[in-house]
Amino acid sequence: MNTTAIRKQTSFRLNSELIDKLRQEAKRHNRSLNNYVESILMAFMAEKPNEVTLAAMKEAENSGNLETLDLDNFRSFVDSL
Repeated sequence: MNTTAIRKQTSFRLNSELIDKLRQEAKRHNRSLNNYVESILMAFMAEKPNEVTLAAMKEAENSGNLETLDLDNFRSFVDSL
């Protein structure tokens, strides 16, 4: 299995304070700045729901069968455990 991703060089203009913070975090995680920023962007993109998930969410919202949670009762339940 080929796990080598095709990479394309690009450039961005970012706030210098942001770059400094990113460099510090990358160093703390023992990663390169490039690798750290790429992993953040990949994680962000993975959180975005795909078309199937969005359709399911819309269907659930429109079904009228969604239950609501009474937080006071839930807290009482958790406290009783």
